[in-house]
Amino acid sequence: MKIPSLAQLKKELGYLNEKELIEMLTDLSKFNRDNKSYLFFKLNEKDNPGLYVDMVQEELEIEFQSARGGHSYYAKKAAQKLRRKMNKLLKLSKVKTDQIEVLLFFCQKMREYGYMSHRNPVLDNIYQMQLGKAVKLISSLHEDLQFDYEGRVEELVR
Repeated sequence: MKIPSLAQLKKELGYLNEKELIEMLTDLSKFNRDNKSYLFFKLNEKDNPGLYVDMVQEELEIEFQSARGGHSYYAKKAAQKLRRKMNKLLKLSKVKTDQIEVLLFFCQKMREYGYMSHRNPVLDNIYQMQLGKAVKLISSLHEDLQFDYEGRVEELVR
């Protein structure tokens, strides 16, 4: 079975009425939690723009608290798990400032919870990659916003 292109799907969706679209979206949200989360954030981002960042930071904070970071091996595994979760959550928002906030929060928590004190090359690489993603996103923002974030990045680089 060949899956149709996005353009073909979009064209077919244009033929459906409102009731059929609502039914299709609810069915789609039942398939997995990611679809439901995406739909929730898209519906609520206009009313509460900080909701996404707050919820993601709260979820990551809980994960950091429950992670075992005492030994280098466990810290590495926990950081990899946290990075996977964060990357999954980053896909739910296309707003660059929200993504930057989450990436900087992740790097800040890695320092706070002592992951960087292990001097493990894998942990250092995870940290540098996430910080690099944040810097790349910051460089694509307006100059005023770039200035706001540069101080936070410099703090994390030290």
